Parts: sequence; C-alpha cells; structure tokens
Amino acid sequence: MKNQIFSDNLRSACETFPSIAAICRDIGINRQQFNRYLAGETRPSPYNLGRIARYFGLRARDFDLPQGRFHERLKTPPDSGDAMSLLRDGFPGSLRDLRQYAGYYQLFHKSLSWPGKIVRSCARIEERSGQVTVKSIERIYDSALEIRQLSKYSGLAAYWRNRLFIVERGGGEHSFLCQTTLMPFGEHQRIYLRGVTTGVSWREENLPYSTRTIWRAVGPNPDKRKLIEDCSLLSEKSPKLPLPVRRYLNDEGDDNTMVTAR
Repeated sequence: MKNQIFSDNLRSACETFPSIAAICRDIGINRQQFNRYLAGETRPSPYNLGRIARYFGLRARDFDLPQGRFHERLKTPPDSGDAMSLLRDGFPGSLRDLRQYAGYYQLFHKSLSWPGKIVRSCARIEERSGQVTVKSIERIYDSALEIRQLSKYSGLAAYWRNRLFIVERGGGEHSFLCQTTLMPFGEHQRIYLRGVTTGVSWREENLPYSTRTIWRAVGPNPDKRKLIEDCSLLSEKSPKLPLPVRRYLNDEGDDNTMVTAR
C-alpha cells in the first residue's frame, strides 16, 4: 500500500515535467529502475529517494502523503531553512549541463608560493551516483630549495547559471578548502575553461589568495602517466605554455574574458 501511494505521488510529480527520460537523465537514475518506482514494484533506496525528492524540490517523506496533500505540497514546495541542506543540494546543480565537462584536464595558475612561476597540474571530472566529482594532482619539484611536493585534492562540481563551481579539499594532515569558478566552453571552442581559484598559499604561512586559472581539456582517455609527469612549475614566459594559457594568466593583449579583483 505504501509503495502504491509513493508511486502515485511520483507519477503526479513527473507530470509537471515534459519528459520522464529527461528526469532520469537529470537525476542520474536508470530509466528501467525508475519505471519500477512508477509502477509501484519497488521503492527507491533512501539515497535515491533523497535525490528524487531534491530534484522536485520536496522532502523525501512528502511522497508518502495522501494524494490531496501531496498535490498541495507540490504546488508550494517547503522551505526547509536548513542551511546545510541548502548547501548539499547545491551539488551538482544542472547535471545535464555538467556532464559535457567530464574528462581529464591540465590546470594552470600562477603560484603565490613560487613568485614568477605557473603551476601546471592535472584533474579529472567524472560523474558518480548523481554527483560530479573532481580529483586533481599537483606535483612540484624545486631543485634550488630541495622541495618535492605532491598534493592531491578531492571535491565536487556544480553547474549553476551558466558557470561551473568546484569546491575541493586538500589531502593530508594539514588539509584546507579551495574554490574555483569557471566559465563554460565558448560556442566555437571545447578546449579551455577560464576562471578564478581562491585558496591558501602552501608556503607563505597559509596566506589567502585569489588567482586566475585556466583548464585545458585533454579528452576522456589521455596518457595518464604523461599527464602526471607533466605536472610541474613553469616560468610565466615558458614556451611549454599554450598561447591561450600564457595570454590569460599574464593578462597579455585583449584576450580577457572576465574582470577580476587584483
């Protein structure tokens, strides 16, 4: 009986959207499995139920309400006022739009810890169970100071209002958070994402900083060993830097795609 109430309410919620296939794609649930929910054959796991409820702007328990009350709730979704829920529900935003950015990237940004140098690192964006995860690696070798640094970061990505938002946490004992906002691919290019990263310096007493960053897409299956081997420190004028990277990070010419505080 409970499954029937749930399935009836789920069908009512789906009727407010033009396509069940689109709903399944956006939530990240298999269409055949979703059809079983609609037919009342089975009930979603608590995790999947939470994803479905968030998609429709409802609470999970709303789907067990009598149909009349459910229709009222569907017209006026509750405002939970829960700041933590609001933050968690911000990821992934528009999953459909975010999917096109899955793959591997080379990352470039100016270093506060090594003035005059640009850090070249790498990252992977992938979809997992309805979330979009980001894993990045930064490897630095400074022969003069005899420093070898290997940093790993894990985070989540979201897509809101035509922008990508990435929040990452550094690994290790002294971890920290950093946040990156990126502009989407341009209409005629699918290689570079430009934006800004805020975080703290690794060497300069954890001083906060904000720097331009540019991500270069290298495809879904690059040579991963070489990608990691290429992580390094480069001079700001290094010929190893692609021209769009050098122009954007060094503010050369008129290739500015955003205004940032300096």
